[in-house]
Amino acid sequence: MSETEGAAWDVYSATKGQRRRTNNRGETTWFNWTQYADHGPGAEVLSLKPGQAVLDLGCGSGGNAAHLATLGMRAVGVDLSSGQLRKARDRWADAGGMELHQDDALEYLAGTYTVFDAVYSVFGAAWFCDPGLMLPAVHAGLRPGGVFAMSQRPPVEGCYGCQASYISRGPDEDPAIVKRWDYEPDVWSALLKEHGFLDVTAMVLPAPEDDKRTVGTLLIRAVRAGE
Repeated sequence: MSETEGAAWDVYSATKGQRRRTNNRGETTWFNWTQYADHGPGAEVLSLKPGQAVLDLGCGSGGNAAHLATLGMRAVGVDLSSGQLRKARDRWADAGGMELHQDDALEYLAGTYTVFDAVYSVFGAAWFCDPGLMLPAVHAGLRPGGVFAMSQRPPVEGCYGCQASYISRGPDEDPAIVKRWDYEPDVWSALLKEHGFLDVTAMVLPAPEDDKRTVGTLLIRAVRAGE
């Protein structure tokens, strides 16, 4: 685990509050793929059944993993930030079936003996890992037929490949810097197929019509090829 990256995400954690207590339907747990509240598809993207194992790469404060745990899945969350995991443990202490680890996503995948039925990342570690390393690791950690899905911001036109994200540490310090990987949907589709995934979809979900913001969400889903 990179101490520098872990510290950067702790800085990010300090700027973020906890998830709302309920969503607009009054639910206390829910799954959200986008940066907009109550928008887009839900956990059905992962095609999971109760009792199956699912891995959240970059689980943050744990809201999505907690929701899957309440649906009966064995939900494992991995995050570099001790601050984010502290929030997750405080908020979701009663979420049976949720397991949290402070670790680098690739290192966790390399060291676990669990074969997962689904792996996902919501604006999480999959966005901040070189896909040449991340996709083979996810493929190895999924059962044949298992689902991999990830969401992130779409790329800025002309800014593709490894990019820098700057996280403010206040007016008197340089920002923390982490790398991310941005590609257009067709490139992600080609990368996933190259690394043994089938039934690939990659699309930009538009922002809600009633929101002043206009940036959509890139949502990618693929299935690990069988053997």
